[in-house]
Amino acid sequence: MNESHTGLLLLLLALLIILSAFFSSSETSMMSLNRYRLKHMSKEGHRAAKRASRLLERPDRLLGTILVGNNIVNILAASIATVVAVELWGEAGIAIATMLLTVVILIFGEITPKTLAALRPELIAFPASAVLALLQRLLYPVVWVCSAMSNMLLRLIGVNPNDKDGDQLTTEELRTVVREAGLGITRSRQNMLLGILDLEKMTVNDIMIPRNEAVGIDLEDSMTVINQQLRSCHYTRLPVYHGDINNITGLVHMRSIARLLSRGELTKEALIGACKEPYFIPESTPLHTQLFNFQKQKRRIAIVVDEYGDVIGLVTLEDILEEIVGEFTTDMLIPSQDIHPQEDGTYVIDGSAAIRDINRHLHWKLPADGPKTLNGLITEQLESIPETSVCLTTGAYRMEILQTKDNMVKSVRVWDRARDQVPVPADTSAPADDAGNPS
Repeated sequence: MNESHTGLLLLLLALLIILSAFFSSSETSMMSLNRYRLKHMSKEGHRAAKRASRLLERPDRLLGTILVGNNIVNILAASIATVVAVELWGEAGIAIATMLLTVVILIFGEITPKTLAALRPELIAFPASAVLALLQRLLYPVVWVCSAMSNMLLRLIGVNPNDKDGDQLTTEELRTVVREAGLGITRSRQNMLLGILDLEKMTVNDIMIPRNEAVGIDLEDSMTVINQQLRSCHYTRLPVYHGDINNITGLVHMRSIARLLSRGELTKEALIGACKEPYFIPESTPLHTQLFNFQKQKRRIAIVVDEYGDVIGLVTLEDILEEIVGEFTTDMLIPSQDIHPQEDGTYVIDGSAAIRDINRHLHWKLPADGPKTLNGLITEQLESIPETSVCLTTGAYRMEILQTKDNMVKSVRVWDRARDQVPVPADTSAPADDAGNPS
């Protein structure tokens, strides 16, 4: 064999190795494309994205095209390398060619191009899709036969080749995608998207205003008291009831009585006449369902009832929206009313404060899957109405009960033990044991 012929074979071998790298990188890049980004780019009119999407609609044919081409290239490369090696080194060239070609293919034809394709899939896949589309037409008979045989084997083991359920995302998977979006989505938008997803896991009972905190108009009060209450009220919609909120008459909008109120002509009869029929909902209603119900019923406030029909609280459209977008500016006074920071790093918190509000404002992780208020959490753990100065531990949080009244915990001093090393008060009447429970 002359030198020119050997040089031509080596040149052809180098070309085959480049083609092997092309097929290897094409396979990895096409399979690594972000399907959702690809769909978005296709809708935006990106030609290469559309072409790649069409190829990925039939992954069996796409992989068949790539693997047929890759195998042809690798077999030819092995044959040429063997011929050249035998010519140069005799029979020992067969072993030498096998070892050298294996190393070259692994480094230049597999590992390097596939790593690049995995890191930059669009950079490789979009240009390669044009070549793959052409090869798929040229090799169609071979690819069709190979794909048909492969699909038949898949069906024998119970796998449907046309099943595309893998492209569907569960709620938890979508939540992970949002969290891992990085700089693609701002923190505020991530919180909003996660808030929408969390609506499915929450009920109106989780965010309602308890009946003992609900502001309403008692028709048994005098008109002087009612007028004063209406003039100082910060809410636009109020429940109207007789004596007890269970005897609710309706819901009044301040706009309906504003003129009479400003003229001093408001009477109980006019107040009752301005009321709209109350809208009752069960406490177990999921938040995402109630959001649609508010839209369907054209309502903004609902009366929450338990399984016995007793009123247990109120929920508004704004309460649900706050779970998505965060608290509105008008509600920013709530933390100062229920949560009082102290100079030593502790917080004095009202027992009626909602655990969800505490966690939100202080970025804590108090258990919120049981009782809804701090008082409920403490009484559930102690299994009794606690005495003043009793201490207990809940997870990473230490609590000292400062005041109890009317069978309720009124005020509690709380601190995060992991962040603020505050010593346990020495004047506790019921010291805590090692587990944090009162002895």
